[in-house]
Amino acid sequence: MLNTKFLKNWVKIKKVFNLKWDNQIYHSLVHSKLYSTQTDHTQSIPSSTRVVICGGGLVGTSIAYHLAQLGYKDAILITKNKLGSGSSAYSTGVVGTIKLSTPETLFSKYSANLYQKLENESTNLKYDKVGSLGLATSYDRWYTIKRLLAESKPQGINCELLSVDECLEKFPHLTSDDIEGGLWVPDDGVISVMDYLNYFANQAKKHGIKIIEHCEVKNVLVKETKNGHYHKVRGVKTNLGEIECDIFVNCAGIRARELGKLSEPRVKVPVHSCEHYHSILKPFGIKPNMPVIRDYDSHIYMKYNAGGGLLFGGFEKEAKPIFHESIPKDFENCSLKPDLDHFYPLIKNLVARVPISVDAEIDKVICSAESFTPDTKLIIGESSEIDNYFVAAGTNGDTASLAGGIGKYTAELIAFGETEIQLWPIDIRRFVKLHNNRKFLRDRVRETVGKQYSLKYPTYGMSLYKTGRKLRTSPLYTRLLSHGAVYGEILGYERPLLFDKTLKDFFYEDSGKGTFGKPQWFEKVQEEYTACRKGVAVIDMSSFTKFELKSAGREVVDFLQQICSNDIDCPIGTVVHTGMQNHRGGYENDCSVIQIEPNCFLVISPVTQQTRSIKWLSEHFPEDSGVLMSDVTSLYTAINLLGPKSIELLSELTDESLSKADFPLFTCKEIDVGYASGIRAMRLTHTGEEGFMLYIPTEYSLHVYDTLMEKGKNYGIVNAGYYALRSLRIEKMFAFWGQDLDKRTTPYECNREYRVKLESKDFIGKMALMQLKEQRVRKKFCQFLLEDHNLYQDPWPWGSETIYRNDKFCGYVTSASFGFSLRKQVCLGFVHNFDESTGEKLPLTMEYLTKNAHYEIDIAGKRYKAKINVYPPNLK
Repeated sequence: MLNTKFLKNWVKIKKVFNLKWDNQIYHSLVHSKLYSTQTDHTQSIPSSTRVVICGGGLVGTSIAYHLAQLGYKDAILITKNKLGSGSSAYSTGVVGTIKLSTPETLFSKYSANLYQKLENESTNLKYDKVGSLGLATSYDRWYTIKRLLAESKPQGINCELLSVDECLEKFPHLTSDDIEGGLWVPDDGVISVMDYLNYFANQAKKHGIKIIEHCEVKNVLVKETKNGHYHKVRGVKTNLGEIECDIFVNCAGIRARELGKLSEPRVKVPVHSCEHYHSILKPFGIKPNMPVIRDYDSHIYMKYNAGGGLLFGGFEKEAKPIFHESIPKDFENCSLKPDLDHFYPLIKNLVARVPISVDAEIDKVICSAESFTPDTKLIIGESSEIDNYFVAAGTNGDTASLAGGIGKYTAELIAFGETEIQLWPIDIRRFVKLHNNRKFLRDRVRETVGKQYSLKYPTYGMSLYKTGRKLRTSPLYTRLLSHGAVYGEILGYERPLLFDKTLKDFFYEDSGKGTFGKPQWFEKVQEEYTACRKGVAVIDMSSFTKFELKSAGREVVDFLQQICSNDIDCPIGTVVHTGMQNHRGGYENDCSVIQIEPNCFLVISPVTQQTRSIKWLSEHFPEDSGVLMSDVTSLYTAINLLGPKSIELLSELTDESLSKADFPLFTCKEIDVGYASGIRAMRLTHTGEEGFMLYIPTEYSLHVYDTLMEKGKNYGIVNAGYYALRSLRIEKMFAFWGQDLDKRTTPYECNREYRVKLESKDFIGKMALMQLKEQRVRKKFCQFLLEDHNLYQDPWPWGSETIYRNDKFCGYVTSASFGFSLRKQVCLGFVHNFDESTGEKLPLTMEYLTKNAHYEIDIAGKRYKAKINVYPPNLK
């Protein structure tokens, strides 16, 4: 498709651009051409205020605007330079509403609606609703687009599939030989970022919020309480003076991580800058009605530019991180010298997709600095380190789409402490310390930029990035690797998914082994599952978060009784499964609590709750508390020894009686295994099977593992991974926090009311649960068995599929797996009864759930009949 003329022109273009830049690394644009802030440069800095917002881009001004809409006047927005002098100045203004996470989709949907609403209120604003067209140029991409459509429609996103001919009707200049179809989103569009930024700023000022430019933060001031367990914002020190405040918002864009370091303790904001490119082609006959086009497999997007030209940019497969050591102090309102060789693959892809562009003249190539996150998702919420320190950063080159929603929901968090939607996928507390490591970030963002457009094959809850791996490993890592462990990573922790020496890198989109149907590991996982149910297996579950809490007296007992909804004041060695509820009765934590010694407890949670747990616990420590908390995750290796033969096997290796009379279910004892001592054995497996969780002092872990495997040969012992575990727990309808449960889910909605002790104790959330007990639930956790799904030919469910009752949307799948005992695809999810006119969630009855109720699960546009189970089934 590329001709000699294009290649010769490219050589000339490089010479012109290199001559223009000479030896400069970056240069500034003229301020007056970018914006008019109308700020008062003579105003003095106030000595105190309620809220300080640091960041003068579209995100910061949106937060100020939305706070003003909620009635906040006692707030200040400060910016190091002038408003709009960061990456907002270079934004292409593209607004797309369909994202890969539900919160980001809802943020973008709100943004688009807001921009359109404000256009009607101001003659200076325009939301150019040209629509967007996402192209599918492979079968797998077409399938992905159909999944996106099925998931997005119930969220109120107006979208439809287009044929190849219909795609060409939208933009006839496309090369269509490889196009399977497209996703048309008519409400997507384009804005002038600077116009909306100025509108947000001026409206905030009109409502009493002050905006101060050239005000640089030197320190965020913090007060320490609760014997050092708890830190809270008390003010900000700037180059213009000190400001007392209760709330601080870090929305400093590419400088957000550096700003996070200006407090004690430091706030971890894992973002890293990368070069981000777009180019403007001079007019060559493009019509103004052109939609925004995304060619995902070519990693490019394009839109109409004034006069008949074209603006295009992209998210290259391997990005170029910049400012690794630090961001230059004078880097404001600047663009970088473009690396034209790095940019070449994107323009090559453009010419291949739009052949007439080969004759177009390049007007500009703009290389700006954008911030990207380790997992391609936005960062929002209150930090775990400092109370009332909020972060809104890491827009991953998509500021225009997200800014409206960021402003609304950050303002709600500040004003009300919560939002109307679930934010966990983008919550800042999803990260741990390693994610803020500078070298880790530099290497990870090389990969995450391209992930914006890459194919996402199902990994069943496990992140499978290539970079930043082998960081957090159990002592068994190399031993399991030699046995064929295939590892996935979650929160930096390597966990064995399955065991198969023939598989390697099969999850990655460029491996050629990804699939949306029956995976090649199916039979291996079936073998592991069978061993767990009928024989004996071991699973390395060391990634569990483990905290030790203790006190000299009963302070720790009283504290845990206050934050746990179950009764944890039990005899030493009792394992208590409990929730930690919020004031609404929802789950802030789902954990196991064991009193291992007098006034000494072990709290065990899923790995995803590590940072969140620290925040929740420290936030609720009483003043002058004598409770000490330690993270002991790395002190123990956790082996799940499960299966009916596990008891006989372990009895050969320990002197402890393992009879149920001497070692009942949900109890913990310290035992010996082989030559090793001090092992905390718990009679539970997190899957409902017979067996034990063994918490082994790290120095004994290899000995215990090797001893189990050697003696276990007589019992047919096998290694098993998290995929077998997933099938086991989904068949038994066990809900996991972060996948099935969240802070808005109550025990009554997921069949866990038996774990709540309303009558015998007080705890956070008790009043809400007492009220809810007298009411019917408005959502119910259920299991679905797909009745007409072909295991070998049909695409598999893997989460986020839509659930229909009598042809009406009623919820989403939260977890899915093939059930080897049930011999069917098994989905878990919540059923709702939505009012058709208002969308309100109505109370549920058993009759509604089961009587004359016909359920279907939509997988990429095809619906499969599903049988509902309100309670766990009996497995043979």
